[in-house]
Amino acid sequence: MEQTSIAGKVLLVTGASQRIGESIVRLMHAEGMNIILHYRHSRSDAQKIQQELNAEREDSVILIQADLSETNKISEMIREAVKGWGRIDAIVNNASSFYPTPIGDIDEKAWDDLINSNLKAPLFLSQAAAPYLKQQQGCIVNIVDIHADRPLKNHTVYCVAKAGLAMLTKSLARELAPEVRVNAIAPGAILWPENDIDDVTKKRILSNTVLKRQGSADDIATTVRFLINEANYITGQILAVDGGRTLSN
Repeated sequence: MEQTSIAGKVLLVTGASQRIGESIVRLMHAEGMNIILHYRHSRSDAQKIQQELNAEREDSVILIQADLSETNKISEMIREAVKGWGRIDAIVNNASSFYPTPIGDIDEKAWDDLINSNLKAPLFLSQAAAPYLKQQQGCIVNIVDIHADRPLKNHTVYCVAKAGLAMLTKSLARELAPEVRVNAIAPGAILWPENDIDDVTKKRILSNTVLKRQGSADDIATTVRFLINEANYITGQILAVDGGRTLSN
């Protein structure tokens, strides 16, 4: 695969102050990219990352605060983000809500929240950024989930939203070609949910993983690096980073 330098290029990562988003920011910053770090509530975490990375390379990280469910404000958010360096080369749609919605207990509030964060926001953000990405022959990476294809019990709305994001990835790849590549990553057992999950459940999940071990946020970050920096002839694809879990019956 042809590899080009990404030093000095600009990456926007949503939901980037913690967990997978933070790992993506740190790795891509180490590769020389300038970072637009989006957060919603975690201001102190975002500021800490910004201070650390700007100490390594001055004025290389800017912060953008936004509630992505307010889609009428996304275009302004993108215009504000572009002011930093006058360009956007890549976007990682990482921000996501995740919690159970058992059948019988689903309400419109949960539907709106999970659909907005996992599907609606990536669509409208990608649409707003498309003109800038086309100028740079840029790319979009969506963080999907293996449960977009293999439903997770009691998480119907989340799975529906991620399945929509998988199709959005393919649709945007057609719509934005040939200037912009659009791909997705489907993580498996990478980070456990922030709400409690018992050890028995963890062991059961890992026993269904071919590699018999948990992955890390860095596994997702390195795949993002590949899709941005090396996968110049790949678009419309969803790469499972799941230790082979989707191979199990």
